[in-house]
Amino acid sequence: MIRYGGGVVNQLAVRLPDLGAGVPFYGSAPAPVDVPSIQAPLMIQLAGLDERINAGYPAYQEALEDNGKDFVVHVYEGANHGFHNDTTPRYDQEAAALAQQRTIAFFDEHLRG
Repeated sequence: MIRYGGGVVNQLAVRLPDLGAGVPFYGSAPAPVDVPSIQAPLMIQLAGLDERINAGYPAYQEALEDNGKDFVVHVYEGANHGFHNDTTPRYDQEAAALAQQRTIAFFDEHLRG
């Protein structure tokens, strides 16, 4: 599992119309104007304490809703940016395990069909 690149996943969703599904972990949101080009279902994983990244999400979520996109957002309260990376002190085992379980189920649903 990739442990970085949430912003990259969001950009891939914008730029690759054939992307099967995307799960950005606490990544920079794309510009709302780019959201209409997203075709892939998204599962967005956010750290509750990550004010810098989360600041961009209300506009992103509104654009996803306004454009009828298939997405779900999970916010892990009490978790910091990088909570899924077990090589940093920000690692949160409980949040990471739940996020990983949700991610695998999401990919199973959308990619294995």
